[in-house]
Amino acid sequence: MDLTFSPEEAEFRDELRQWLADNHPGDEPRGDDDSIFEFRRNWQRSLYEGGWAAVQWPQEYGGRDATLMQSAIFFEEIGRTRAPLPANVLGLLLAGPTIMTWGTTEQKERYLTPILSAEEIWCQGFSEPEAGSDLAAVKTVAERDGDQWVVTGQKVWTSGAQYSKWCMLVARTDREASKHKGLSYFLMDMEQPGVQVRPLVQITGEAEFNELFIEQATIPHENMLGGEGDGWNVALTTLMNERSGLGFFLQIRMRQLLDQVVERAVENGKIDDPVIAERIGEIEARTEITRLIAYRGLSTIEKYGQPGPEGSLTKWLWSETNQMLVQLAAEVVGPEALSADTAWSYELLRARGNTLEGGTTEILKNIIAERVLGLPRK
Repeated sequence: MDLTFSPEEAEFRDELRQWLADNHPGDEPRGDDDSIFEFRRNWQRSLYEGGWAAVQWPQEYGGRDATLMQSAIFFEEIGRTRAPLPANVLGLLLAGPTIMTWGTTEQKERYLTPILSAEEIWCQGFSEPEAGSDLAAVKTVAERDGDQWVVTGQKVWTSGAQYSKWCMLVARTDREASKHKGLSYFLMDMEQPGVQVRPLVQITGEAEFNELFIEQATIPHENMLGGEGDGWNVALTTLMNERSGLGFFLQIRMRQLLDQVVERAVENGKIDDPVIAERIGEIEARTEITRLIAYRGLSTIEKYGQPGPEGSLTKWLWSETNQMLVQLAAEVVGPEALSADTAWSYELLRARGNTLEGGTTEILKNIIAERVLGLPRK
């Protein structure tokens, strides 16, 4: 595809760059999860007031009707300026688009604006202890009781649940139907006695993820999204938006880290080590390929109206390359990368989860093998 920006795209980029220069939030606080969350929430409010919270949303819902290329530009520029992602990123990228597609008029009027303004934070209640890569195997059960549903079950890896007002919840409403057809999709209020959140502290010391215990929580029938038994199709809409734009944010951040490693290698003379130089060259090539594959994915969406299986390549390549990069950084930077509470030690520890989150490498390889290369299943 032609990667040259059109005049409209260049104008969009320049307007965004100027706004970011005038409104950049500064450095993100470190160490305290609550302080980081409030920092990102205030940042999203600034984006909302400036009309930048969800550029990809239609104007009627508070967005800018941005094209796919403009959305990519937005995430690249956010990454380039080292500004953080908004606090309600799951609401903006997942819940909002899903509600726009499947929601009633009343649901759209009720939920979309608070998502944009960060007044109400959202989390995603999909994965379970025995239903991670196989989402349709969820065992959380919702039973109809008059005008409401009573839900019992457990979710895990629920990002941001400790700050969330609402949860995109997939639960089984028909135990007799096949596993894909017996699911329904709910908008669950997290602020009720039947919902308990237990943060999972990671190796970095922070708690991005949570366990979610649901014991006879209630959900009004009007909070079902789509119809009863439509949960799988609604969930696919959410999943198709899961990495929308984030690939561009992640690849620009990886580029910045690589530039820092190269700078340190030049300073301490390790760039003259042929092994180090070769590894830098390999990561340089992989970083540029990640960027180009991400843009290629835009062509697929423009042509077919939805992401193709090739999108799995971007996540796979980024996750493995980022892990290679931080391992190299530990050798180039030295003890600083292995010292607690330094920026490099955080990157080294956090990268361990890259090949698990958002689709494990093994699952992504299967998708590519079967749906891109056309290889037979065992």
